[in-house]
Amino acid sequence: MYNINKDLANIFKKMAAIYEFLDDRFRAMAYQRAAHIIEDLPDDVRNYILTGKLYSIKGIGPSIASKIEEYVNTGKIQKYEELKKKVPEDFIELVDLPGFGPKTLKRIHDELGISTKEELIKALKDGRIEQLPGFGPKKVENMLKGLQMYELSKRRILLWEALEISRYLVDKLKKNLKEIKDIEVVGSVRRRKETIGDLDILVIAEDKDRTKIMDYFTSLPEISQILVKGPKKSSVVMKFEGKERQVDLRIFRKDEWGAALQYFTGSKQHNVHLREIAKEKGLKINEYGVYKADTEEKIAGETEESVYNAVGMDWIPPELREDRGEIEAALQHKLPELVELKDIKGDMHVHSTWSDGVNEIKDIAEFVKKRYGYEYIVITDHSKSQRVARGLDEERILKEIEEVKILNKMMGWDFIKIGTEVDILLDGSLDFPDEILSKLDWVVASVHSHFNRDNTDRIIKAMENPYVNVIGHPTGRLIGLREAYPVDMDAVIKKAKETGTALEINAQPRRLDINDIWIRKAVEEGVKLVISTDSHNLGNFAFMEIGVAQARRGWATKKDILNTKSWKEIQKFVEDKRKRLGGVLQKR
Repeated sequence: MYNINKDLANIFKKMAAIYEFLDDRFRAMAYQRAAHIIEDLPDDVRNYILTGKLYSIKGIGPSIASKIEEYVNTGKIQKYEELKKKVPEDFIELVDLPGFGPKTLKRIHDELGISTKEELIKALKDGRIEQLPGFGPKKVENMLKGLQMYELSKRRILLWEALEISRYLVDKLKKNLKEIKDIEVVGSVRRRKETIGDLDILVIAEDKDRTKIMDYFTSLPEISQILVKGPKKSSVVMKFEGKERQVDLRIFRKDEWGAALQYFTGSKQHNVHLREIAKEKGLKINEYGVYKADTEEKIAGETEESVYNAVGMDWIPPELREDRGEIEAALQHKLPELVELKDIKGDMHVHSTWSDGVNEIKDIAEFVKKRYGYEYIVITDHSKSQRVARGLDEERILKEIEEVKILNKMMGWDFIKIGTEVDILLDGSLDFPDEILSKLDWVVASVHSHFNRDNTDRIIKAMENPYVNVIGHPTGRLIGLREAYPVDMDAVIKKAKETGTALEINAQPRRLDINDIWIRKAVEEGVKLVISTDSHNLGNFAFMEIGVAQARRGWATKKDILNTKSWKEIQKFVEDKRKRLGGVLQKR
């Protein structure tokens, strides 16, 4: 069954945007919150209806719950259909872009009479919008840049979305076609790139079963267009969550499987380099196998290991196949033993209802213990400068500390650790005084404002504080929506090493921040990393998978990742920095 949560969440997001355009802030906030809750539920919302739990989901009121039922029963929401007629259609898709937003778009619509994206772009370029009060050349430049990023992002989808679609298709094919002996999603999905273009699926099947498999594949209900249909390869266009995506299915024999996996996983640069090495050894590699160049004798191809071994290499994990030194390391048998999801012992960046999270700390703890079996979680609610996120002041965080103590006592052990995601202010100072920070188990320091300036100085000054343990989402990017703010990451990594501060790999699908290039640089410099989900609801904890994938792309091993360690070892990391920089040691 295809999970409909994201389809429903997209409708609620659009309803929220329309309500904000219509100056109904209360309904806008309600639908925006509902969208986030539904999008990241741990299970398909239809199962909540079947089990009678829909009306007990926190943050979903009776009115919105009834619309969820309406969508499940009819495939549409009548109120949404009515609302769409009140706002220019093009504007609905633009409200989430940096520099845009319901109020900005409403002003442009009301004052210039603009109703389409084409008219909007023309007005941005010919100066009419720049002349409106409160705009100016810099804002217009950022709006045009935001539009450009948006158009580029439409060609690709986030890794997490690609994994969800891929797994849905794989499960459906496996469940309904016993003729499929093995199946794998390849290409950039298998390499776990942060954004994905087309989806490529390979299967093993006997020649006699090819027609049946292709007939089934090309009849899937999500297909909007069949591009190619053949016995070995079919290409279709599928529609998921309102976006069209090309999906290719190829069928191979068992003795070709490893060669096909290697070839279609890529990357192109990796494959070119591999074939150059093979040529030097008198070999030829293609998607069907490894052959002696002079006799055409096939010597490998059934497994990927056999393909790499044939040219004298160790098997290379897919995440490393970008031609960044992995081939040389494989030839020398010096590939790193990459971190794995099973190595993770806890999540160290989690938000609760104390700030902008959806769930109470008690519910988070119970869910994470049962679902993930972690040894610890760290609650890191926002500090007071994040007013939009209900950030905590000094009085409230002291109360939160007491709640955590009570919950741990009820649980019989200190599973929940108390921390904060403290704002790094414009001058590099922090949003809480040291007196508060010294009482916490863990401090994430993050930049949440002034994204257009160089923020290197702010981050470096924050790392000089003895209580800051990790810099959260260090470059501030939102993939496809907002570029990283200007920051000298070489200087940040150098200061992190000098001060004993970790850097975060934020596993939110639109962040994956820091990227794989900077992860590898940090690893080479001996800087510790923390893979965190930045969870705001229970569904977000699953993002740890792609955080680990990002770490693997950056050549990170278990020893490089702080939250593969016991809490006792993490305490030592915290205390070592406090000793080094003159902080107050924790009382145990």
